[in-house]
Amino acid sequence: MELDNNSLDYFSSNFTDIPSNTTVAHWTEATLLGLQISVSVVLAIVTLATMLSNAFVIATIFLTRKLHTPANFLIGSLAVTDMLVSILVMPISIVYTVSKTWSLGQIVCDIWLSSDITFCTASILHLCVIALDRYWAITDALEYSKRRTMRRAAVMVAVVWVISISISMPPLFWRQAKAHEELTECMVNTDQISYTLYSTFGAFYVPTVLLIILYGRIYVAARSRIFKTPSYSGKRFTTAQLIQTSAGSSLCSLNSASNQEAHLHSGAGGEGGGSPLFVNSVKVKLADNVLERKRLCAARERKATKTLGIILGAFIICWLPFFVVTLVWGICKECSFDPLLFDVFTWLGYLNSLINPVIYTVFNDEFKQAFQKLIKFRR
Repeated sequence: MELDNNSLDYFSSNFTDIPSNTTVAHWTEATLLGLQISVSVVLAIVTLATMLSNAFVIATIFLTRKLHTPANFLIGSLAVTDMLVSILVMPISIVYTVSKTWSLGQIVCDIWLSSDITFCTASILHLCVIALDRYWAITDALEYSKRRTMRRAAVMVAVVWVISISISMPPLFWRQAKAHEELTECMVNTDQISYTLYSTFGAFYVPTVLLIILYGRIYVAARSRIFKTPSYSGKRFTTAQLIQTSAGSSLCSLNSASNQEAHLHSGAGGEGGGSPLFVNSVKVKLADNVLERKRLCAARERKATKTLGIILGAFIICWLPFFVVTLVWGICKECSFDPLLFDVFTWLGYLNSLINPVIYTVFNDEFKQAFQKLIKFRR
């Protein structure tokens, strides 16, 4: 999502007033060259790390049968999107960020810009559908578990890509008018204020509001389940049912278990142990088991909620500066921003594609275990 191309001029302009003797000139050229090489190496490492981390997430999901769930399908789709960012967007962005001169022609520029906007938007929207999936899993656990299929997950991913493509396509139409001109820069035309509003709100501001609302409700629902103690009266008691969530953790939902108690009475009579003392002893053990499972679920729920909060926080930190500058730049024509700072904000947004797989592998026990098994298997 490049919008400016004068970062190198920013560096070189600092030296325009320096006396032109040979020593200073050579020192300046060497400094600029060293700076370009250093920036290129750092950005290349970030790009490679993004590519490998997302590739490992995809391989882990594909090779681990336990992770073949609709929730993890969404996570895998996010990893594919982030890996596309690292393959098709970030390498060209390295060249453009360092050289600040576009020399790859109009066609490559159009493809690069479209890929940049499409993949970055899809990555952001994937976080929304993952949060939405988890929200439904918590608030309507039993019913949603029946509707939570691979087909439904595929439809959600398809909607993400349709929205992303619809946001990236409009610039292609008005860029054709300048196709005959010599191209020295490749950036989105911010003169179209309507498109700036449409793209920034569609790709960031609306998804961010949605994420905050969903996360707030998920947090409230999770806390209510954590602090809700299992209750039982008379001959009816409850058991914990574990429902897989989109973050790979488990969610406790309480369910009536009167049918289990009926089975308990019939089984006890058949074994000749149907005395009240025997039945009460078994019920106490089952109740203790319920409490233990509830504690496990509470711990997992806290961790899952914390993971989702970290994902949301990282997303906002990475993308908010870029979209604030982009929106202000599109609306306020008199406003100016440091090109170097804008390059930093652009790459901070790309960094989110590296942070996503790291969060899932570090804070998710199932992914961590599967990832470790995959590493051992490769060795």
